Amino acid sequence: MGCLFSKGEAKKEEEPAPQVYSWDRKDRPDPKDFKLEDLNGETVGRVPGKVNGQQFVIKNCQNCNIYIFDHSATITVDKCLDCKIFLGPIKGSVFLRNCTSCKCVIACQQFRSRDCKSIDVFLHCGSQPIIEASTKMRFGCFQCHYPELPDQFSKSGLSPYRNTWDNIHDFSPMPDERNWSLLPDDAKVEDYVPMPTTEEFQDLKLSTSVDDSVVPLTLGGTKQKGSESSLVVFFKDSSSEEKLRQFLKDMRQEGSCSLARTTEIEIDVGTAARILGEDERYAKAVTNGAVVGLEFNGTDTAQTCQRVAQPLVGDSVVFIPESSEVGSRSVEAWNSQVEAQMAM
Repeated sequence: MGCLFSKGEAKKEEEPAPQVYSWDRKDRPDPKDFKLEDLNGETVGRVPGKVNGQQFVIKNCQNCNIYIFDHSATITVDKCLDCKIFLGPIKGSVFLRNCTSCKCVIACQQFRSRDCKSIDVFLHCGSQPIIEASTKMRFGCFQCHYPELPDQFSKSGLSPYRNTWDNIHDFSPMPDERNWSLLPDDAKVEDYVPMPTTEEFQDLKLSTSVDDSVVPLTLGGTKQKGSESSLVVFFKDSSSEEKLRQFLKDMRQEGSCSLARTTEIEIDVGTAARILGEDERYAKAVTNGAVVGLEFNGTDTAQTCQRVAQPLVGDSVVFIPESSEVGSRSVEAWNSQVEAQMAM
């Protein structure tokens, strides 16, 4: 067989492409874009799309209003004094260190503070919040909405319903004094961290209304409006989210019961039968994904939940206890299951 090249013709070797190092890339994020440091008396922050899942640092700021309306990987807040801080969904941890007299609104997977004093936090947290060597810490439930926020929650792997904001663990408790407490029931986000009015943020459609908030308002497990507790569980389907939101709104308007806590967990057929009772609908519906549990406190809670939910449920699968006794038992069993899963 003949050669593809004529005599005397040499095959030219392709020259290798020049190696491009990470520090030479033009699209490499500039660390300065993800840091706010040494500021005094300023209103600053980032609008949606400017952080986009990167790590962020806030350091040595005094008397500032700081707003991060985007999702991030982790955020550290160091040595800040008299600041008002909003932090959108954080996939990992937020760590407050050596901060004093700050008011915050934070959504995160893990919350930690160390050497902090007089901090008020409206918190959404997917795990147990931890404080260490910190005093006069006060916590409330995260409340906010802007159009990009639901998608930011999703990108951060946070569920609006898995919120343990009130279940604080103190690594350094005092023998005669508690280092943390809950904010008043009527505390409003805008009274602690006012939404910005500067030009940079003027196009954001911000709301701190309870009805608009991505995270449902809960009062915490330590607060009860009445002596009766009841569990409601929504199983996932194409319309369950819309019905769940309307149910929560209608329950708020009804007014005789308070929402103590919300949770979202995966359960199997056996767990559903043990907590909620034998029902073929539950056995089939658990295969659709995680279920949302709502704990209500009040008077005649089970009957109230039945009455409010009946016009909304339709063909969706929703567990609502038949009586107060069943409601109380299901709450205890549900909370035990949630605690067991969080401990894994």
